Amino acid sequence: MTFRFLHSSDLHLGRAFGGYPEGIRNRLREARHGAIARLAAAARSGGSGVVLLAGDTFDAETPAPETLRQALRAMGDEGDLTWVLLPGNHDSLAASELWRRIVADGPVNLRVVTNATPLDLAPGVWLLPAPCTQRRPGRDLTESMSAPTPPGVWRIGLGHGAITDFSGEEGATGIIPPDRAARSGLAYLALGDWHGQMQVTPATWYSGTPEPDSFKHDMAAGALLVALDGPVPKVVPVATAQFRWRSPQLDLLPGDEVGQRLTAALPQTQARDHLIRLTATGRLPLADRAALEAALDRIAPDYGWFRADLSALSVVAMPADLDQIDRAGALRQAAEALLAEAGDPALSQPERDTAAAALSRLYALAQQVQA
Repeated sequence: MTFRFLHSSDLHLGRAFGGYPEGIRNRLREARHGAIARLAAAARSGGSGVVLLAGDTFDAETPAPETLRQALRAMGDEGDLTWVLLPGNHDSLAASELWRRIVADGPVNLRVVTNATPLDLAPGVWLLPAPCTQRRPGRDLTESMSAPTPPGVWRIGLGHGAITDFSGEEGATGIIPPDRAARSGLAYLALGDWHGQMQVTPATWYSGTPEPDSFKHDMAAGALLVALDGPVPKVVPVATAQFRWRSPQLDLLPGDEVGQRLTAALPQTQARDHLIRLTATGRLPLADRAALEAALDRIAPDYGWFRADLSALSVVAMPADLDQIDRAGALRQAAEALLAEAGDPALSQPERDTAAAALSRLYALAQQVQA
């Protein structure tokens, strides 16, 4: 018998995204809610009727009432699918009121896992869950996955937490052993907590979040389509994300075609759905540094969010470059002082970075006046 299901986790519905402008915060929150429909579409396209959510469906133990109600409604709207909801560390069983409301208000196609009792998921398929009892349980909850089930069935583990390779003298408590699937006779162990997709063993995977929420994992986010029909599960990643968080790096030297390098480093399509944190290193002539800054200012509004860090990009300035600011007088003196500070080893790195940026800005302003 072949059994197919979709493995996902870490939706973190209701995440506030503090520190970002209001416009992009709202779009990021809405994209997380929209991930429910995209997961449903991925499950159907892969021939699956079951979606396993391995914890942290909600970002907090007390999500806003509308966040909870709308999430449950969205799952209910996908009525041809069965959704299995596991408490994670952000929405652990310690939030008793949250789980009481989910059980009371959830749609009929939602199966809520609030204890470690094996669950008859489908004919010939049993789920062995390990719901998080609190944010830091302090022990390996997946030990419960060794519970007995009828012989000859597929055994699927569903858990949330960190794995270590136990390569030290002794393993840390509360951490899932990497061989849990083998220890507990699992055909597949579906894990949540790590937000990037990761294979631990052929039968143990982190699905990662279906909608990225930081620059930590520079990869396309998605879910995992899993088929059990032999000794090794068949696992296929599927893309589900609306947004992409990227951290391109430019190492620049005099003579580089800065404009071409910048274009090659950045996505040119669906820019509005990209968050960009660009870092430039190396050194550039003053004119090229000013041109780079102008180009960054020009393209930044194309993206959902854009920041550029040029603090590690030093300035190479020749007397002819300073002549283009001014040949004498106060501006020339200021330019020479900034150039000296930018290369002064007695100053701190932030002070040198500030001087280089100020010199570049002075050059750009001088070119605008002359134009």
